[in-house]
Amino acid sequence: MQKVTVNMVSDVVCPWCIVGYQRLQQAIKMVEGIDVDIKFYPFELNPSMPEEGQNLREHIMEKYGISEQQSAENRARLVKAVTI
Repeated sequence: MQKVTVNMVSDVVCPWCIVGYQRLQQAIKMVEGIDVDIKFYPFELNPSMPEEGQNLREHIMEKYGISEQQSAENRARLVKAVTI
């Protein structure tokens, strides 16, 4: 059996990192004869976030300069990606 190491750099609170991890898991299941070792490395996407946090929708709208409607559309795409 061939061994493959995958280095995954992610932020534990990043929803798209979770989507990527789920899709990686699905891909691993599709390949036979490979033993995959996933090594996780932390990365803080927003090191300037205050300790008390911030409303997610407000944060996304400020960070990307988008409207409330665009934020809702992006959230819907995320929810769909997680449930695939």
